[in-house]
Formats: sequence, C-alpha cells, structure tokens
Amino acid sequence: MIEIPEAIVLSHQLNESIKGKVITDVVTGYSPHKFAFFYGDPQNYASLLIGEKVNDSYPRGGLVEISAGKARIVFGDGANLCYFSPGSKLPDKHQLLIGFNDNSFLAVTVQMYAGLWAFPENTLENPYYLVAGEKPFVLSDMFNKDYFVNFISEESFKNKSAKALLATEQHIPGLGNGTLQDVLYNAGIHPKKKTQDLSEQQKEQLFFSIKSTISEMCELGGRDTEKDLFGTSGKYKTKLSKNTSGKPCDKCGSIIVKENYLGGSIYYCKECQPL
Repeated sequence: MIEIPEAIVLSHQLNESIKGKVITDVVTGYSPHKFAFFYGDPQNYASLLIGEKVNDSYPRGGLVEISAGKARIVFGDGANLCYFSPGSKLPDKHQLLIGFNDNSFLAVTVQMYAGLWAFPENTLENPYYLVAGEKPFVLSDMFNKDYFVNFISEESFKNKSAKALLATEQHIPGLGNGTLQDVLYNAGIHPKKKTQDLSEQQKEQLFFSIKSTISEMCELGGRDTEKDLFGTSGKYKTKLSKNTSGKPCDKCGSIIVKENYLGGSIYYCKECQPL
C-alpha cells in the first residue's frame, strides 16, 4: 500500500521515466475491479489526458500526483504502478493504462482498493486529497518538533492510542499502518499506549523516530514489503511487518507479536515496547 516512503520513491521514479512525454492513449476499466475508484466517469479520462505533456510528479502525503498540462492524475492506497519501456508487451490485467508517444506506458492495478483519479486542476474535492495538501509534509521543515508536540498535546487526542493518533483519520497524511510499526518500534512505544501517558521524553523520541525512520525508508527505496515503479521490492528491511511476525526481535530476542487492532494488524515487541 502506498504510504509516505512509497509516494516519495514512486514520484522520483516517475520524474525520471515519464516527465516530458506526451500522453497518446488511455484505457480505463480493462480489468473490472469493484474497488477501483475513479473520478467521475472514467470514460472521460481519454479526452482529458490524451495530448497532454507530463510535467512533474510529486508526493502528496501518501498519494502520488502527476501533473499533465491542466490535468492531474492521482494514485493512492492500493494502486500498484508499473512502468513499461518502449516495445514492452502489454500486461494481461490493468485497471488504468496510460500510453506515451515513445511507446512506453504506465500500467496501474489495484490491490484491495485504490483511488485512480484524473481530473482538471483544482476540481477534486476529495477530503483525503485536500487534507494531504493542507497539513505539513512529514519530511518538510514545517513539520518540526514544536509543531508535533503541539499537535500531539491537543485535548482531543489524550485518550487516543499511539496508532490511532498517528495512523488514522489522516492526522498525519501518508503515515499509515505499515510505516507506523517501525516508527513506534524505534521510539520504544507500544501501539496501544495512550497519548496522555507519553512522557515529554517519549514525545520527543517519537518525533525524531518519525523523521529518521521515514527518511531511512525513502533513502533505501521504500519498504521491503512494497514494490517500486519497476516491480522491485524496497531495500529498507522492515523491523516489524508480516516479514518479521513470530520471529525474534533484533534488539532483545523476544518474539515479535502480531495482533488485530483498530481495523488492521499491529506488530510489537513486548520487551522493547512495554505497554
């Protein structure tokens, strides 16, 4: 699933692969998927996009946004983006296919659910998209310690758990359940620990863990549980994920625990992340 590290990596790769190319073909819904969410009528995507030149691609929280003339293309959550060089064979399945003037193309499939939105600039009013543009990006200077401490100290967050605070309701756009696991592990904080029970030192540790953990994930090309634009797994080795569940903790040797919590899985070490 696309979260901040994947959005950054994919955007960088898109800029290297498709920037400056002209869109010559658009196919939507070739392989029907009931959880592929389009903007308006997907049959209109071709008339909106064909003939437009691709400009910059950039992360928007946990979304990937492509600028193409006066249009925007946005991918989120379970969108799997794959770039095919000129002359490549078309994949058997795809929910969105965008072809370019050099015969290369971008194929997008959906894992679980995903937004595949193409729209004229400044017309999308999806709240998930809007809030991702309104709040400070995690790796920007605006997301600093003062901002984070003020944010985490809000009265309405006191009874929320660490997971609920960081990875639900887009409090921090793009910081999802996958990235959350290592952020909390590196900070030594249990995902169920209440925000009001965090010490000032733990709040500071959590801030620096968010910055350093996500930076490392980006520098290493994303998490090893996800794939990039060319189908290659990221080189960041997750400490807490489906890959490490039931295995010894790297720090203390205790077995990594997996539980269901708040609509998804959490992973933690009982010794390193005491509740």
